[in-house]
Amino acid sequence: MTPSGTPHRSSRRAGWDGFPRLLHEQWTTFRASRGWALAMAASVLVTVSLGLLIAGGVRSSCVTGKGEGPCPAPLVGPDGTAVKDKYYFVHQPLKGNGSLTARVSDMTGQIRLPDAVPGVRNIKEGVVPWAKAGILVRQSLKQGTPYAAVMLTGEHGVRMQYNFTHDVPGGPHNGPQWLRLIRSGDTITGYESDDGGTWTEVGAVKLTGLPETVEIGLFATSPGALWETARAFAQATATFDQIKVQGANGSWRRDDVGVSLESDGRTPHHPGGVVESGDKLIVTGGGDIGPATVEGGVRADLMLIGGALGLIPVLVAGVTFCTAERRRGPIGTGPPAEPRPARLLAAKAAVVGAVAFVAGLVAAGVVVPAGLAMLRAHQNPVQPITPGTELRVIVGYAALTAAAAVLALGLAALVERGIVAIGLAIALVVAPYLLATAGLAPWLLTITPAAGFAITQSVPTFAHVDVDRSLLGGYYPLPPWAGLAVACGYAALALGAATAVHRRRASRAKG
Repeated sequence: MTPSGTPHRSSRRAGWDGFPRLLHEQWTTFRASRGWALAMAASVLVTVSLGLLIAGGVRSSCVTGKGEGPCPAPLVGPDGTAVKDKYYFVHQPLKGNGSLTARVSDMTGQIRLPDAVPGVRNIKEGVVPWAKAGILVRQSLKQGTPYAAVMLTGEHGVRMQYNFTHDVPGGPHNGPQWLRLIRSGDTITGYESDDGGTWTEVGAVKLTGLPETVEIGLFATSPGALWETARAFAQATATFDQIKVQGANGSWRRDDVGVSLESDGRTPHHPGGVVESGDKLIVTGGGDIGPATVEGGVRADLMLIGGALGLIPVLVAGVTFCTAERRRGPIGTGPPAEPRPARLLAAKAAVVGAVAFVAGLVAAGVVVPAGLAMLRAHQNPVQPITPGTELRVIVGYAALTAAAAVLALGLAALVERGIVAIGLAIALVVAPYLLATAGLAPWLLTITPAAGFAITQSVPTFAHVDVDRSLLGGYYPLPPWAGLAVACGYAALALGAATAVHRRRASRAKG
């Protein structure tokens, strides 16, 4: 003892020497109870059953030029991401280095809104926030090939975008704007100007492997208007003037890239077009150039849509594993031989967390690959997923399951009422997820332990794509690891608070 009566650090460390034995005792206790083992098995069964039920019930069909049939495989970009690549392009071949300068003097459009009168189309003038018009250079007209573009958007000012997933903001302009793209080897540089005299660089990108001859020109496109849970048709019309080309001297070519055909196989569905008026080119297009977060197929994380309900038995097991100690009195207030509160709670947390991790690993390890295999067997388009992302989804769900179990145990130790602890755990973990799935209060997934479900997202949330703000629409407000960190933080906080409370109670009892 020090003169003040405080134990030496070496003494405090020695207090943990018996932790392995305590850990073994808690594992033996957990293993001896059939109820806790059945709870973990029920978690696996619920998660896998609901996931496979969803996968087995999905049947996608598309209308193409050959009639209705299975949907084609998702179009993928240079990095393997599912993408959309539909726009109207007025272009020329550019051999070697060169540039294109043009002013977007006007940008209008049409948006289809929900029908006010059934059967009567409700069309209004206007552009959606991510309508795009500008200058584009790309490897070829083949969809999904590398590109770079500088553009004026409906409500997001000037942007430079490239290879579908990358977006660089420029100035917050919405009026007439001069744009310029310069090619120098593999490097494409985008510029903007208010007056055509003073230029500001927006960004520069290297498109590795760019061929000597590329296509450069003017484009217009517009994603659909997002209302409720669906997208309705929208298009953009841009007026280009002050057009100057360096390095290319051919005639303008016109291509409605990616336009789909009606079921007759001949009639374009929502075609674009161009009108020449003096030195002006008025280009109209619909579609998008960017990630296909919804249209790219069924996402892998939807196989874990039953994971929230599957966590309920885990939460119950975490609470009851703690409250079982009540038979001997509150933690840390029993006979002198009873372990200290910190060690006992740590041992219980380690055991229930490890068992829950294994249960989550088994559930996700079965339902994700099996569900994706079922989707593909039924000829459904599936969002591309790399082995690394699939592994992160599976192991991440297991980590979330472990964090949820430890959180439940910490809450039980803190409130010392099993029913109350179970209710709190479900309210913090399960309820916010279910609300977000329905598109209600998605912000709850930033401030509650349910944020941990972000670790299962298999398709990133892109800032330059407007999506339905629900989990079914693929929207997670936090990145994967940040979301898991929130869930683990809650578990650590609950366990730490419970330890402090019981340590204080034990000290008072001994005093």
